[in-house]
Amino acid sequence: MDYENKYLEWLQNPALCEEGRKELEAIRDNEKEKEYRFGGALEFGTAGMRGLIGYGVNMMNRYTVMRATQGLAEFVKSLGKSAMEQGVVVSYDTRLKSEEFAKATAGVLAKNGIKAYLFSDVHPVPMLSYAVRYLHTVAGVMITASHNPKEYNGYKVYGADGAQMSPEDTAKVVAYIEKIDDYLSVSADEQSPLITPVPQQLDGDYVEELSRLTLSEEAVKACGKDLKLVYTPVHGSGYAPVMAILKKLGINVTVVQEQTTKDPAFSTVKVPNPEFKETLSMGIALANQIQADVVFGTDPDSDRLGVALKDDQGEFFVLSGNQVGILLLDYILTRLSEDGTMPKNAAVVKSFVTTGMAKALCDDYGIALYETPVGFKFIGEKIKQWEADGKHTYVFGFEESCGYLRGTHARDKDAVVASMLCAEMVCYYTYIGKTVYARLQEIYKKYGYVLDKNVSVQYSGLNAMKEMNAVVDGLKTLSVTELAGISVDAIRDYSKAQKTLTASGETQAMDTPKCNCVYYELAGGSFVCVRPSGTEPKLKIYYSLKAQDESKATEKLAELQADVNALLERAKG
Repeated sequence: MDYENKYLEWLQNPALCEEGRKELEAIRDNEKEKEYRFGGALEFGTAGMRGLIGYGVNMMNRYTVMRATQGLAEFVKSLGKSAMEQGVVVSYDTRLKSEEFAKATAGVLAKNGIKAYLFSDVHPVPMLSYAVRYLHTVAGVMITASHNPKEYNGYKVYGADGAQMSPEDTAKVVAYIEKIDDYLSVSADEQSPLITPVPQQLDGDYVEELSRLTLSEEAVKACGKDLKLVYTPVHGSGYAPVMAILKKLGINVTVVQEQTTKDPAFSTVKVPNPEFKETLSMGIALANQIQADVVFGTDPDSDRLGVALKDDQGEFFVLSGNQVGILLLDYILTRLSEDGTMPKNAAVVKSFVTTGMAKALCDDYGIALYETPVGFKFIGEKIKQWEADGKHTYVFGFEESCGYLRGTHARDKDAVVASMLCAEMVCYYTYIGKTVYARLQEIYKKYGYVLDKNVSVQYSGLNAMKEMNAVVDGLKTLSVTELAGISVDAIRDYSKAQKTLTASGETQAMDTPKCNCVYYELAGGSFVCVRPSGTEPKLKIYYSLKAQDESKATEKLAELQADVNALLERAKG
């Protein structure tokens, strides 16, 4: 039992803190718990690390954080003295131990002679991305587990361009990390003069940068002060910047006061994920009380925005990430066209699992649309590429998981700028005598109804990732010509960056980064996609179904899901 030996090594190591010692002593007779904590190591992947908070090599704790940071420090040192002087900026959200992990991160960097900028209070992901570019650091670290349950925390690394670190550089960092066998051997100097606060001016400059991206100044001026908008930061880091940008624009907002506290237990919600109506329930209750028109919610690290609107019956419903993305895309293209400010080489980027409706909108406006693998860093890479070659001008990027970015101030999804855009979008439609809900129905009428649904299959245990990937690998071996009576026109195997045309068997190379994912192109523009999550033990299944109307789409979806579930069972062997 190798995990038993590792467990005892930690327990008997004098460097282990008292909290860790007590926690590990408490599981001495719990073999299942010891095996989970020490039977495998928490992986550092292309999105960094994310895991349950606790002591052990498979958990998020100061020792796994310090070990990862030592690997990052070795990478920075390999870039030379100038990179060490440029430094690394560190931010954190409101999660349990986020501040402790951030200080430990800065301390390890400083111990290695690397300058570390440390935010003095919680700041969201987009501001960390902005800070990397603002301070010209060589890298950035964000301590967060995004929208995961309260038991989780995580560690995300950013490159010098402000996007999440590239797969190539991440592989170098991982190689350095894996050389460190003794997790408790890494030391830090949290009092080092190399640790310096992030300049306070950055906050104001960030808000000023966002204000330049407004598209409906006249409408905001006319309607903003009377707008009834409810916002909840869900105990997260979005409170200060979201309120600051809305106040700057003169947009009236009522905040859910009970959810402004920095509560690491997120005690007012089941899960701090604004995609869920339950998470926005207090905001919706307040909106009904004051007869507001819209509710916004941001997650703990404020990179995701959830939106609830009133339908034509006056009832609130929560928009999907795809619906918010389509509304924002439509609004941005509409306003740029109306103002005559649309760049001639404008382009939009979305992940390939995001709604197929985006193509219809972009085609209508004559705008180029690019697809990337899941992960906003790939959208950030497109921005970087176009800035270098001038092929396109980036106007908007989004993912179905409630992530949106307008502007190039950051290279990750930004719920602060998305909140600003959604608020001014409400002002714009109010100004022209329309509701956002009415505009959504117009979009469906013009381009056809699309039902987008994301289903997650939960896995658990040490082999969760292995089991999920095995299912996806199994799908690649199956011949599939139709699903729910809809022809499968092509199958994309993203692990090979290859598309196979079903009718002819012809294969085509795809210009895309590789990832383990199978994507079924269905006749008429619908699709089904299956991939393992990169941050949680979940197998994710995405459906995008075109139909005449919602009822027909819902009916066909049930049939499609049944066929896909049967396919997954076959893939398991």
